[in-house]
Amino acid sequence: MRSRYSAYVLGLQDYLLATWAAETRPSSLDIHTPPQPRWLGLEVKRHKEDGDEATVEFVARHKINGRAHRLHEVSRFVRRDGRWYYIDGEFPATS
Repeated sequence: MRSRYSAYVLGLQDYLLATWAAETRPSSLDIHTPPQPRWLGLEVKRHKEDGDEATVEFVARHKINGRAHRLHEVSRFVRRDGRWYYIDGEFPATS
């Protein structure tokens, strides 16, 4: 999760696609389209590993055009050949 967050911060689209599970990976990714977020930090709230599957709940903070935002997601990962791949994520309801 931390490496994918860092890839978003650095604009490394190829890395993001390479760490995305083939069955859910988009054919392309454009993270350079304006407006560009200014990433402020990542907080991993919890993680659970169960064999070759894992979930990670995180909050990534960023600003777009000076306005603060939070991305709260519970992501699913799968390990294949010793490497972790992002499958998908859900956005928990906020109360």
